[in-house]
Amino acid sequence: MNQKTFVGGVHPADSKHDSDTKPIEACPLPEQLIIPLSQHIGAPAEALVKAGDLVFKGQTIAKASAFVSVPIHASTSGQVIAVEPRLHPCGKMLPAIVIEADGEDHWDPSLEGIDPAQWTGDELRQRISDAGIVGMGGATFPTHVKLSPPEDKLIDTLMINGVECEPYLTADHRLMLEQSDKIMDGIDILRRVLGVKHTIVGIESNKPDAIACMAKAGANHGIQVQALEVKYPQGAEKQLIDALLGREVPSAGLPMDIGVVVQNVATAAAVSDAIRLGRPLVERVVTISGPAVAEAKNLRVRIGTPLSFLVQQCGGNKYEVSKIIMGGPMMGQSQLSLDAPAVRGTSGLLLFGEKDLAKIEAGPCIRCGRCVGACPLHLLPATIASYATLGMFDEAEAHSALDCMECGCCTYICPATRPLVQTLRHAKGGILAKRRRS
Repeated sequence: MNQKTFVGGVHPADSKHDSDTKPIEACPLPEQLIIPLSQHIGAPAEALVKAGDLVFKGQTIAKASAFVSVPIHASTSGQVIAVEPRLHPCGKMLPAIVIEADGEDHWDPSLEGIDPAQWTGDELRQRISDAGIVGMGGATFPTHVKLSPPEDKLIDTLMINGVECEPYLTADHRLMLEQSDKIMDGIDILRRVLGVKHTIVGIESNKPDAIACMAKAGANHGIQVQALEVKYPQGAEKQLIDALLGREVPSAGLPMDIGVVVQNVATAAAVSDAIRLGRPLVERVVTISGPAVAEAKNLRVRIGTPLSFLVQQCGGNKYEVSKIIMGGPMMGQSQLSLDAPAVRGTSGLLLFGEKDLAKIEAGPCIRCGRCVGACPLHLLPATIASYATLGMFDEAEAHSALDCMECGCCTYICPATRPLVQTLRHAKGGILAKRRRS
């Protein structure tokens, strides 16, 4: 199959061999679940319960507070023991609902599935919103917002992201192998909501079994599956659209500006569960891996499960952990400890020891231009970083610093090991702070 790709990017070792053959396992129920009210892009949800309340699994425990927001649901049945600030994966203490599990795991009896063929696109979109579905590739953008393009934005293509280009992560890979029919059903529902027929599923060629499985499942749905060159960040929306359609998302624009909506394969599966079974987003598949973990696994995890509990299910750590990353090593978030919970955007949990981390002092820029060649957005990372270091944020903005998606390609490729992506993040913060002051 012809492999498509985009210009730029890097080729880090994929490090997927420890978990890509591990079937998805159901993670046991922990004694307590810590469910943050902020688990998505947009306004945090507002709590509807208080300490002492009894809840069912799937019950709405926090309501959406704005259009760009979604409700939060109980991940198991039990008693609410606190509504208070707890450690969030972002590193701050943020409001969360703490549930003490009763061990019964009883679903809310009011939850019922429907036949999507009997419902309109608007009604299905509302059900998706009520189920709290967000982008599960890591961005956690509320799905119903993506499915609500303005009338002047004509959508002609639904693109499904099965790339999973981050090293170590294999949750989507296993989902495509084990639940391809559910993913296709979710895609059909998404197509019905958007009113489009043209659908492309993009998968990197290092997953030939997933490509074959998805192509077979999609044959009866009229869904095209396209192999992509193995390159990071192939799974980023703009790069995926460029590779598959040859279209360019404008600066500061969105895929819907060029007629495209992109959804993740895990999101499609969650949409199927929400419509067919009436089940909100209360669990997801997470890859637990990294050199320091005793046994890499793909676990189906309840939202709110402490990260420490996930590590326990993998046999603990082989040696002392020096770095914890939620997500992938390129764009994931470093964690302060394993006390934080898994949230809707948790695609992976990686553990590294001291010996796994290279320690090289950053040197001066040697003007090699490798960061320019690697940048998938065709920016000038070294130039923007120089302006940011000098506090020249107007100049950084003039060089499109705000377009940076912080993929880390520039830092990865830099022979002087300069912290370019961190400096560009500083530039973006400085530009936005200046805007707020003016």
